[in-house]
Amino acid sequence: MPGVLAVVGTSWSGGLLHYLRSVTLAEPTLSFMEFEQDFGESGAAGTPDGDPTVTVHEVSELDGAMPHVQVLAAAGVRSVAECAVPLGQGGWASFLVGTADRDAIDATLRTRLKQVAEVAMVSDRRIMARRDDELRQVSDAFLAEASLQMDSSLDVERTVRRVARTAVPAVAEGCVLHLLLPGGLTLVSSAHINAGEQQWLGRIAAEDPWLTDVLHRVLDSGQGLVLKGEGLEGGPFGPASSGAGRAVCALSVNPLKARGRALGTLTFLYHRAIIAEGASRFLANLADRAALAIDSSALYEQRHRHVVSLQRHLLPRELPRIPGLTLSSAYEVGDVSLDVGGDFYDAVPGSQGGVTLLIGDVCGRGAEAAALTGLARHTLRTLLDDGSTPEHALGRLNQALVREGTSRFVTALVAVLEPDEKGFRVRYWSAGHPAPLIRREDGTVEELPAHGDLLGVLEDIEYGSGTAHVAPGDTLVLFTDGVTEARAADGTFFESRLRDAAAQQGAGEALGFAERLAEAVVEFRATGADDIAVLAARVEVIG
Repeated sequence: MPGVLAVVGTSWSGGLLHYLRSVTLAEPTLSFMEFEQDFGESGAAGTPDGDPTVTVHEVSELDGAMPHVQVLAAAGVRSVAECAVPLGQGGWASFLVGTADRDAIDATLRTRLKQVAEVAMVSDRRIMARRDDELRQVSDAFLAEASLQMDSSLDVERTVRRVARTAVPAVAEGCVLHLLLPGGLTLVSSAHINAGEQQWLGRIAAEDPWLTDVLHRVLDSGQGLVLKGEGLEGGPFGPASSGAGRAVCALSVNPLKARGRALGTLTFLYHRAIIAEGASRFLANLADRAALAIDSSALYEQRHRHVVSLQRHLLPRELPRIPGLTLSSAYEVGDVSLDVGGDFYDAVPGSQGGVTLLIGDVCGRGAEAAALTGLARHTLRTLLDDGSTPEHALGRLNQALVREGTSRFVTALVAVLEPDEKGFRVRYWSAGHPAPLIRREDGTVEELPAHGDLLGVLEDIEYGSGTAHVAPGDTLVLFTDGVTEARAADGTFFESRLRDAAAQQGAGEALGFAERLAEAVVEFRATGADDIAVLAARVEVIG
């Protein structure tokens, strides 16, 4: 924004400064510094105690020993707008925008700064709620550990096997799991502390009529059952039995029920009857968690198919063939929760040759994000296909988003490639989207300046626009912020490696440029749950 010299973000716990991020007009690359420095009352003085509010300070009045004040002062900042927000676990964050003079801190800047702070606060609340839920699970000691082990795989077969492996020998000396399949109650997993008895237990669990009758009784009643002493008579277990069955002093069977459905049974064999004493609630709890893990795995597989189908409809089935260009695209899911992401892209062939490329990103994930993703992509494509100018198409989309009244914003970039005698002329319009790149045939990489306002936030918006030219062998690269914000284990963002990664894509390997760049991001990324979308157009070399 006009007059802004620096933007700084800090994270605190009381007076303890954890890290600082900054961007200045002189140093536009994101700077990241970690601290564990306690500034005492000086640092704690900024701790927020309510909703985000914007305050204005003169840099000369601030404590020059503070790292963020030093960054602002070095950038030539005189006035600073600050908005602090409370974070979970007693922490807080501060966002500061430094300007050359106080007049630059107008109503628009205040509004945008407050919106940034509110987004950060809501995001932190979601993170903390998720952490609290995980801590509640872990507090259940073994039950939580068992749940984590069983939930660690979203494959039904692997989950079933892990149920048995988790229980032996922690719960009992033997474990048998049956599921209700189309063919009836079927043995799916068994485990025994003695590897030599594994085959015997599997045979008994699959064929013994006494045990089958016990399992059906438990399923019919819906209640767990513990058998020992006389209760084991007539079966393959207990003192009256022979072989390995004599070592079994008690047997427990619990129904597996999840989401109102009976899934099967979970059976434990004990060589020491004391283990089964008073354990009915524990066993029922463990059986419920095992059932939920198994059912979740089955639902995950079903949901995966649905999400893949929905995601496929939010993206073009295939890219068009454009004379003189080779188009490639890539989409990588960043969040393992399988919520539908908000990244989208498309390519609209021009009526007289050439193509219009569009790419965008809806804030967040899930059903609402998916709905807005579909709205954004299809609105832009329909309008562009009908001959609307990019400015008109982006404006119409912004109006539609504002009318929806959603709290989510959208970034988008539209690039029009028109053929000429020396390749293709590029005209582009950006609505708050990351700047595209041009990878020249000689390996050099250029960034095309692109700014503009976010869609869905303000009634009247301005776009960042520009022109460029791509010659044979050059590649225009569009991408979402999942590329730049992918983070390595050491805290480095892929944004610092992006140009080098784009340069390394061989000029003679047109097909798959987008896929290879996305793959480089995935290999680099240690943290970051944002999806990755890349759309590339390479001008073909003739001859």
